[in-house]
Amino acid sequence: MTNLIESLKMASTTLVANKLRSSLTMLGIVIGNASVIAMIGIGQGAQKLAEEQFEALGPNVLFVVPGSEESRRTQFDLPRTLVLADAQAIATQVPTAKDVAAQINQTAIMSYRDRNVNDSVIGTTPTFLSVRSFEVERGRFLNDVDIKRNKRVVVLGPELAEKLFPNQNPINKRIRIKNLSFEVVGVTKAKGSFLGDNQDRKAFIPITTMANQVVGQTSPYGLEVSWINVTVKDENSIRAAKFQIENLLRLRHQIEDEQDDDFGVQTQQDILTIVGTVTSGLTVLLAAIAGISLIVGGIGVMNIMLVSVTERTQEIGLRKAVGAQEKDILIQFLIEAVIVSAAGGILGILIGVGGIILVGAVSPLAPSVSPIAITISVGVSGAIGLFFGVFPAQRAAKLDPIVALRSA
Repeated sequence: MTNLIESLKMASTTLVANKLRSSLTMLGIVIGNASVIAMIGIGQGAQKLAEEQFEALGPNVLFVVPGSEESRRTQFDLPRTLVLADAQAIATQVPTAKDVAAQINQTAIMSYRDRNVNDSVIGTTPTFLSVRSFEVERGRFLNDVDIKRNKRVVVLGPELAEKLFPNQNPINKRIRIKNLSFEVVGVTKAKGSFLGDNQDRKAFIPITTMANQVVGQTSPYGLEVSWINVTVKDENSIRAAKFQIENLLRLRHQIEDEQDDDFGVQTQQDILTIVGTVTSGLTVLLAAIAGISLIVGGIGVMNIMLVSVTERTQEIGLRKAVGAQEKDILIQFLIEAVIVSAAGGILGILIGVGGIILVGAVSPLAPSVSPIAITISVGVSGAIGLFFGVFPAQRAAKLDPIVALRSA
């Protein structure tokens, strides 16, 4: 025990005496640990943000999307295999469905006088408000009369309204969408972003107007829609609702085998699982890339320790000449390597935690500090110091004292 304490004191004294060298040796370890901690924290924050945004929709939301599973996985532009009549059938024939809102999405140029904005236009129905948990701040939302008469009315998101009508009340004013004149009848409340898509920069028009006058109809079976949003009566009805919707659409689309489905019904949990898998994979990938810095840092520790052995041959020779054993020399150099790595690990953790706090302050993410990541990081740092310090320490311990003194 006494020898260990003495070796610890000697190692600390040597490191303090060479501050610049010790600091540069620690740099790779510091960067590696900071990167690992920050990447894991930011990845967890991204996953948490996605979960919160889906939970804001309510736990009872289903999304009916067009195309087969393979086409959704491999194609950028999905086939339009859903029509408005499908949404109406779900609303009237699925007993567990509470509200149903179909929508057609398209990006279009919207203009008012000399102001132009290229953003998302959504053709939808009055039930969109309740299904997607939107609220109206001024004016009104779309109603059944707008849908039946194909009226050219539009409801703007608050950011879009501010861009087109800065410091003005947009209600009853007219904007142009694809060179068609629309009357502004309402402005929604601020909603924020959903998976990186700003909900406050959208315009909402009647789905019939969208299909008949803006995008045009290309299907002989009815008004094509981008997807259908469905809320069910309660959380316990989600599985039953999914089963009922799938059976109804197979009947309507004359599909006998579920493998031939030209649609998909996704629950909130299904999408959360996909998002969680993606964010977890990215987090692991980023942490692995950052972890390479730890390996590089370990190699730096070994290089500096080898240089240190070469420079301190006289000291090693004198110690062995006065009775120091190989294990004493070995322990001293191993302790030096572990101290450098552990100190670099702790400093890297502090920098990584600081980076996480900074990201949380300047972005919508809520990154968290993972105790497991910190524990692993410290352990890996110490292990790297031990692993990469073994070879230089063994080399120092095996030096012949006479040869060491002569070479000095």
